[in-house]
Amino acid sequence: MGDNRKQFTDPRTDQPPSDPTLSWSRSDVQPTPPQLAPFYGEHDVTCQNQDREAYQRCKSGQLPIENYKGIARACRDAVRKAKAQLKLKLARDVKNYKKGFFRYVNNRRKQKNNIGPLLNRRGELVTGNAEKAEVLNTFFTSVFTSTVGPQALGTKIQVDANTDPPSVKEEVLCELLQELNPYKSMGPDNIHLRVLRELADVIARLLFVIFEKSWRLGDIPEDWKEANVTPIYKKGLKEDPGNYRPISLTSVPGKVMEQILLGAITSQMKHVIGKSQHGFTKGKSCLTKLIAFYNKVTCSIHVG
Repeated sequence: MGDNRKQFTDPRTDQPPSDPTLSWSRSDVQPTPPQLAPFYGEHDVTCQNQDREAYQRCKSGQLPIENYKGIARACRDAVRKAKAQLKLKLARDVKNYKKGFFRYVNNRRKQKNNIGPLLNRRGELVTGNAEKAEVLNTFFTSVFTSTVGPQALGTKIQVDANTDPPSVKEEVLCELLQELNPYKSMGPDNIHLRVLRELADVIARLLFVIFEKSWRLGDIPEDWKEANVTPIYKKGLKEDPGNYRPISLTSVPGKVMEQILLGAITSQMKHVIGKSQHGFTKGKSCLTKLIAFYNKVTCSIHVG
């Protein structure tokens, strides 16, 4: 009967050890190089190496922060371009290379579990995904105000039949759809932004009909009322659901309608909104308000 024991070799000499009792540490074995992403090319690897080198130089004070930001930005742009080219190649070769296409889709569908155990109202730690979702849903519902208006209570808004709807044309809808960023996330309706962007001429007509009917009925489609809520950790104990903030991802066509309504409301209230209003105003923010206030104070000090 032969010896079926596995023969070990010394990783430094690739020869059987002279002493069978000799053992080696894991540091003696050379690690396997990491597997690069499938969209990485030679140029992308070079960009990544330059980014790491620039980071180390900036960290040690040998490179200005502005120069490092420029290198990092160029690296991100190169990676994004490589990802876009990979997606386009997979879409074109899906008939001849289905295995690579579905491998990429399955990898994208995998979700990371970033939320640990949470405390429920009884003070017990829950670890199941369904239980954690229920805990977060209960907390978000408890702090949600449902008396902000008639639509939040489930009643329809009464619209005067003689009231003219906001003027919107199919050309405007088409322009808004063509300006969509295809790299943004989809809504709960699972309509990819690239589809809306590429088929803007056709989809604009359908959205125009939906918008007109929505204005006459004083209601919006049920699909636009749904949202994918993602809890984002802020600070404090990660087991406390109160330390998470909900981020809602709504339907993209619904957002397009919101932009049209916002433009119509803003045009009607130009004479009401003063120049000192910076909050919820396009092109302004809290920073511009602080700058304007600082400028006013300094001018007053100089005048005396």
